[in-house]
Amino acid sequence: MAVSPPRPKDLPLTALRAFEAAARLGGFSAAAAELGVTPGAVTAHVKTLETALGAALFDRTTRGVRLTALGRRVLPEFVAAFDALGAAVRTLRREAAPRTVHIATLPSIAQLWLSPRLPALRAAAPEIAISITAMETPPNLKRAPYDLSLFYDAAPAGRIEDDVIFPVCAPALAARLARPEDLVDASCLSDATWSDDWATWAAEAMPGAAFVPRGPVFSLYALAVEETVNGAGVLIGHQALVAAHLRRGDLVAPFDRRVRLDRGLRLWSDRPPRPGGPADRVARWLEDSR
Repeated sequence: MAVSPPRPKDLPLTALRAFEAAARLGGFSAAAAELGVTPGAVTAHVKTLETALGAALFDRTTRGVRLTALGRRVLPEFVAAFDALGAAVRTLRREAAPRTVHIATLPSIAQLWLSPRLPALRAAAPEIAISITAMETPPNLKRAPYDLSLFYDAAPAGRIEDDVIFPVCAPALAARLARPEDLVDASCLSDATWSDDWATWAAEAMPGAAFVPRGPVFSLYALAVEETVNGAGVLIGHQALVAAHLRRGDLVAPFDRRVRLDRGLRLWSDRPPRPGGPADRVARWLEDSR
């Protein structure tokens, strides 16, 4: 008579993924943000895993969590395993939909830089479908299902153009601004993501002046640009994002002073796209469209 012993239960993949992310990123909240779940869900998954193992992977303290000796020993293997799984998933997606290119980018870049270029890109490569996901922080391309990432970044490789900032406003408002000091009495719009723009520019344009911008703060840079076009005030323009408005004359730069930041608009991938493949063609086209 054949003997069929019970098979030991596998550890839940979602729990293993939650452990790896929390261990690699140093906390449950950071892991939740990467995985797109709540911190409570990460906590529950890790607890499930620890219960199944009969061993703790994290020590909980009032200051957060830290890995146990067991957690530290196994983390490198899990990082390598999930990196490999991410690579396999990306390969599977490319093979299943070989003519779709997925791009992750900032909302402002998607609206002001990428979107205006899409009609010409589709005309140049009508057989390629472009999928764009807007997000506030660059994804981990070893895990996330994106072919290309387009963000402001300090790394020089893949840089399309430098990030240069300077005040911009509607032409009617510019007529009332003769020198940077006139901004004291102007409505100066700000963007929540780049909250230090005004201070960075003023430090070079008005050294020694205690300039504090007065005006509304926007959570979407594209909305701040639109309000600036409408005459609501003066905004620090990022050259790549306001170039089209400057060419059309919707916006003007009232002062000559421009500040080059130590970062640029950068297009990159986890690994070089296949030469001549859809992602490679899209990347080269966008690089040439600067």
